[in-house]
Amino acid sequence: MNKEALKIVAKDGYALQYVKEQIPEFCLEAVKQDGLALQFVKEQTPEVCLAAVKQNGLALQFVEEQTSEICLAAVKQRGYALCYVREQTPGICLEAVKQDCRVLSFVRKQTLEVCIEAVKQDSRASCWVKDKSMLNQQVVL
Repeated sequence: MNKEALKIVAKDGYALQYVKEQIPEFCLEAVKQDGLALQFVKEQTPEVCLAAVKQNGLALQFVEEQTSEICLAAVKQRGYALCYVREQTPGICLEAVKQDCRVLSFVRKQTLEVCIEAVKQDSRASCWVKDKSMLNQQVVL
């Protein structure tokens, strides 16, 4: 293992694109430094993908095999990552709007709970509620 290369990717994750023989340790260090370096990982593992989205939720766009755990970690780090979630669940959507109410506009199947949470964060989020009658069912303070 080249210790110098490991030091370099630990300081600049994007340097991973120049590493010919990637080993999991290099990839993990690179994405811990910059989650978006995931785009240069040749063989993704769940551990590397999870570390990437925890560092930068937007790295989800480069995850080849999304899991609920990886998607949830991504939206908790950055709500906007919801736009890269392939299989949205109510739980993932709820966590995303808790982090950033503006992502309500990316929720494909809006539930009352998700809409209420977004509007609690900021009343202006009501403009992204697709079915306004949902808000009439519940008094929002």
